[in-house]
Amino acid sequence: IVAAIRSPSWDLSLPWSVPMGSFHVGMDGLSAFFLCVICLVCGLAGLYGGSYLAGSAGKKNVGASWFWYLVLFASMGLVVTARGAVLFLIAWEAMSLSSFFLVLFDSEKPGVLEAAWTYLVATHLGTAFLLAMFLLAGSGPSLELAAMGAAGGAGGSVAPAGAIFLLAVVGFGTKAGFLPLHVWLPQAHPAAPSHVSAVMSGVMIKTGIYGLLRMLTLLPSPPAWWGWTLVAIGSASGILGVIFALAQHDLKRLLAYHSVENIGIIALGMGVGLLGRASGNETMALLGFSGALLHVLNHAVFKALLFLGAGSVLHGAGGGQIDRLGGLYKRMGTTGVTFLIASAAICGLPPLNG
Repeated sequence: IVAAIRSPSWDLSLPWSVPMGSFHVGMDGLSAFFLCVICLVCGLAGLYGGSYLAGSAGKKNVGASWFWYLVLFASMGLVVTARGAVLFLIAWEAMSLSSFFLVLFDSEKPGVLEAAWTYLVATHLGTAFLLAMFLLAGSGPSLELAAMGAAGGAGGSVAPAGAIFLLAVVGFGTKAGFLPLHVWLPQAHPAAPSHVSAVMSGVMIKTGIYGLLRMLTLLPSPPAWWGWTLVAIGSASGILGVIFALAQHDLKRLLAYHSVENIGIIALGMGVGLLGRASGNETMALLGFSGALLHVLNHAVFKALLFLGAGSVLHGAGGGQIDRLGGLYKRMGTTGVTFLIASAAICGLPPLNG
């Protein structure tokens, strides 16, 4: 990851017939960091999924599931490398639709269809805010991100930049799972196959964090209220996410609410970073944004491991109701050890990454 971040940035732009832009992709440190995390989690979850779906071969269309999984993988990579708003939105839509079809894999089970449609409606409402954000931030006939940065949010005036920021918080926050935009998350994650849950919770919701960070690099110097907004959202998501998790009896639903909590922690770091930028405190800004990025990696690793462990429990015990589980370590020793490591990490116990 360090090597990828430190490597020289590259840029590729090709003409295409789609209006208001070109096929423009690029790589810098921010893109490289998120791309490394995406590849790590998607690669390992894909290996796990081969055995996880083996029992469904011949009963369900496993090939279609793998097709949508690869589309999800590729579209997330394109999201973090797109340098034009049109290409970004196309990749964003491909990511949303592919994950929708992946959630539908067990559509015969109660609640799965409702969870999938709730997710689809929520993600498209978020996309509508993103479309408005890009149109407001756009400069002339071009929707290239570089042009938006040069324009500085409609000339750098406070009101348009503030409006762009709020649209970004709602649009990207819906995907990330900021409270109260998290309504789809505790339904879709438990409904999806466990390797898909690991990808959705571990890295897909982080594309919302990436998008918000990318827009912050294009906007002018932030006023303090931007930072306080993210601090408030992060605090609410962190505290209420834990409270909601404590009330859950389903293992995967409990883990889904903990994703809301950890996204809140990341938002807290971003808020502190913005407050540092607004006050001219470079150390505060560095620590805030660095902490947020570190926890993007932390959460991707231990939450993916927890969801994969939960999938093993579902296969081994035939259910995920926590009240009915006990004594599994005697016949699921490997799962017990790995689940313990991930649980210690999410609890923040030293020397683990959490």
